[in-house]
Amino acid sequence: MSTTVIGPDNKLRCSWCSTAPEFLNYHDTEWGFPVSDDQRLFEKLCLEGFQSGLSWRTILNKRENFRAAFLNFDFNKVARFTQNDIDRLLKNEGIVRHRSKIEAVINNAKRAQELVKREGSLAAFIWRYEPDSQQLAKPQTVSTSEVAITLSKDLKKLGWKFIGPTTVYAFMQAMGLINDHVEDCVIRAKIEHARKKFIPPGC
Repeated sequence: MSTTVIGPDNKLRCSWCSTAPEFLNYHDTEWGFPVSDDQRLFEKLCLEGFQSGLSWRTILNKRENFRAAFLNFDFNKVARFTQNDIDRLLKNEGIVRHRSKIEAVINNAKRAQELVKREGSLAAFIWRYEPDSQQLAKPQTVSTSEVAITLSKDLKKLGWKFIGPTTVYAFMQAMGLINDHVEDCVIRAKIEHARKKFIPPGC
């Protein structure tokens, strides 16, 4: 099976971006570009947790609903959610109504606050796990890695939930800790350029 497809501009892209209409823009403008904003990092960790057992297309199509339901994933606000908020979210047909995942977001918001207090920012902690590019597998050939396993374990030790190694690896792909666009993808070079200009938090 080919790893690339020809895009609307006649340039090659990762083949997965052609599997749903909404994937092309996500692939071209978000997936793999390095992110240092705590709120975006927290959002992605939460959405990847919601994706567990589901497809990313399902979550992407509901992303705006999730943002509205969880106050744009401002973890300082989400950390104050109560049982009434959980009950409200369980009735929200625009999101994935999974009690354990909803409760995990609220729990993780509190854990994020603790990390920020200890580390200065969520980003400063996360970017310590940026892997050595020489140790990466061929793009899009694995679903986790040693670094993702380590980050998952470390977050769990700090009390985070729904944060398994596959979830963490998908997060790392999306938030730019690795460039997992295939070699011939036109966006891969853009990611590399963005990564060279990117200064990891705390450096």
